[in-house]
Order: sequence, then C-alpha cells, then structure tokens
Amino acid sequence: NSNPGRKPYMVQTVLNLATALSDKGSALAANDVVPVIAVPKGTMILNAGIEVDTASDGSTFTVDLGTGVDPDVFVDGFNATAATAVGTLSQNPAAYQPVMCVADDNIDLTLATLSGGAVTVGKLRIWAVLMDCTDVGKDDTADEVDRDFLA
Repeated sequence: NSNPGRKPYMVQTVLNLATALSDKGSALAANDVVPVIAVPKGTMILNAGIEVDTASDGSTFTVDLGTGVDPDVFVDGFNATAATAVGTLSQNPAAYQPVMCVADDNIDLTLATLSGGAVTVGKLRIWAVLMDCTDVGKDDTADEVDRDFLA
C-alpha cells in the first residue's frame, strides 16, 4: 500500500555571490542576510544544507543557514572561503529536529563573518527537503446518511 497523502520533496537554488553583490549595490559584509528559498506556512523543513558550487574569493568567510526564527538552525559557521573545495557539503547537525513553519518564512543565508578581502565571486547551492503539512481537506466526519449518526 502506498501513502495517498503528500510526500517530501526537494528544492534548490544556486546563490551567485556576484549577483548578491550587484543586487545589494555595495560590498557584502558580515551579518548580511540573503533570503534564498521561500517556505510557506504549514510546510515542514526536514533538512537543508549548502554545497560549494564555485569557489569564492573571500579569505575569511563563514555562513549560516537558517530561518527568521533561528538563523543557524541548519548550518552554523560553514567555511565558505576560497580554500573550501567545490563539492563540499554542510547540513544541520543531528541534534536539530525538522522545523515547522508556523508562518510564511524563508530559508536565509547569513554572512556570519567576512574579513580579509571582499567576496565578489562564488556560487553556493542551497537545498532543502520540504513537506507540505497543511490540511489535505479530508473530513472523516460521518455525514453521508442518518445511520452514520446512530450509536
């Protein structure tokens, strides 16, 4: 038997740091927050993480990945410097449980530290496994015939 309900699904985006720099209009700096994946109310974030797609040029550059409620719930202090190899992954530690969004939110990338030179290039693939947990609309109330109300 298969579950007729909803199933988890994966979403991803690639954050181009050059585009983030251009969109901001000034140098990227510590504590900048970049919304990367919109997550609607009623969606559970089962897991999320970062993969280095193209090396950056920052010499001291760490990032966090989280939500508006907890800015580093998924990744805390990921070293995104130019020395980090393409393909390096980071995800939430086992101690964290899935996150239920009780309001519309985003998965945000926060530039936790940035020093020793500007970041002008690099790409980070941000991914998340989500599951829609809103009401599926099924009402199990017996209301088809009068006999359903007996007893």
